[in-house]
Parts: sequence; structure tokens; C-alpha cells
Amino acid sequence: MRSNFLTSKTDLTDYVSGKYNNEENLKSKKLTSSWGGTRKLPFAFTEQGIYMLMTVLKGDLATRQSKVLIRTFKEMKDFIVDNKSLIGSDELIRLSLQTAQNTADIAEIKDEMLTKSNLAEVIQNFTDLRAKNEYLILNGESVEADIAYNTIYASAKHNIFVVDNYIGLRTLVMLKDVKPSVSVTIFSDNVGNGLHQSELNDFCKQYPKLKISFRKTSGIYHDRYIVVDYNAEAERIYHCGASSKDAGNKVTTITEVSDRQIYHCIFDALLNNPILKLSNI
Repeated sequence: MRSNFLTSKTDLTDYVSGKYNNEENLKSKKLTSSWGGTRKLPFAFTEQGIYMLMTVLKGDLATRQSKVLIRTFKEMKDFIVDNKSLIGSDELIRLSLQTAQNTADIAEIKDEMLTKSNLAEVIQNFTDLRAKNEYLILNGESVEADIAYNTIYASAKHNIFVVDNYIGLRTLVMLKDVKPSVSVTIFSDNVGNGLHQSELNDFCKQYPKLKISFRKTSGIYHDRYIVVDYNAEAERIYHCGASSKDAGNKVTTITEVSDRQIYHCIFDALLNNPILKLSNI
């Protein structure tokens, strides 16, 4: 987000004092030069613009750097408030150098950002009817569906949660390579009786070391989730656009969420749900 503002020391002080506290006020302020004519307002990032930028950055480094930029804005405003009458060329040079450093820091993390061009390239791959089927988008990259799920499940060391109301035999097959020490809990209402007890029995005979339990979702969850190592240091939570039993049949996306803590209330509640009993064919 870019806004036209901060064209002079007076403008900078007025901004800190709150005089220009909205977009309309910023745009409505017209400046004229001493030699006549209208002067164009420059483009600059506002503190709010940096915050919006932080929400689209990808990666821990990018997020940390964005928080540093937010703190820099605050320090700049605090300095101006405390030294309104003392701002001179030295201070302006220092602020200019800090701005230049911020620009360099942003350039350093450029590779961590997912751009529109990256996403367009991925989408174009899926719209090509000649492309191989059974691919999906995992964290912005085109990946074969089976590999995507196997990669996620293989990273588990303690437990796996699968939240999906539509399950089937392929849901279980995707889990076949999970480590024996990992417990798997599938939360589902098994809509349409997709998975039957006889199928589960046959699967367990073939993979006896795999520990799978089932609990209901009580009909209040539409989205699908995969949780790896819940409440552990290596915890990961993924938001899935489709059921794993349909993986790759249509274009779908799996995205790792960053704010994991806000999802804990969901999984804590699910763990207290009744056991799901599968029906026989």
C-alpha cells in the first residue's frame, strides 16, 4: 500500500500529531512551489502499508524483517515527537540512511515472497489440459498429489490429525507410510458412508503397525485440515482445499498456516468428540 505524504518537515510533524490521519486528508493536501505550479506528492510506504506488506510475505525471515520495519516507524515517530523543534539536517540524514537500509533489507528478503507472477505460472500449469493429472498446489508450488501428502505425513514424529468429513479407502492409503510410532486420528462424520468397516479391517491387516482412530466432527466443519505433531515443538497445521480421497482429481491447494495457536481451540474440542463408528457394507 502506498500513500502520498510527508513532503516537508511540517508535513512530517503534522502526520505525527494526527492532523493527517486518513487517506482523504493526505490526498486533499495540495502543495505549490515558490516558483509557481503544483508540486507532485511523492510515493512512500505508510506504517499501515508496511503492516499490510507483512501479511503477504512468505517465510519466518520475511515476517521478522517486517516486524523490524514496524518498530522502525514507531521509533521514528517517537523521535520526532520528542524533538519537534530540534529536527535539522543531521536528523534528516539519519532518517534518510535508515530508509535506505530498510530498502536494502526488503531487497534481501525478496526471494522469500510469493509474487503474482509465481502464482500465475502455477495456475497456468493447471489450465494446460496436456499436463499430467493428479497434481495439486502445496504452499505455492505444483506437486504430485501423492508426494504432497506423503511429504506432510512423513514429517510426523508423534501424531497426525486429519479433519475431513469425506473419507474413503484412499484416505487410508495416503497414510500407509506413516512411522509406526505415530498415532493417527481422523475426525469425520463420514458423509455418504464413504469408508466402511470392512475396508478399514482389510487395510489394518495389510498395515498392522499403523494406529488409526476415528472421532466425529459433529457436522460443524466444512474445511479440511491436517495437523502434524500437535502441541509439539515441530507442530504444523495445513489447510486443505479438498479431501485427500480426491487428491489430484481437480485443482486444489494445501497451505501451511502460520498462526497455529488460534486453531488449537478447534482441535481441543474435536479431541473430546464421540468416537466415529463405521458402518458395514
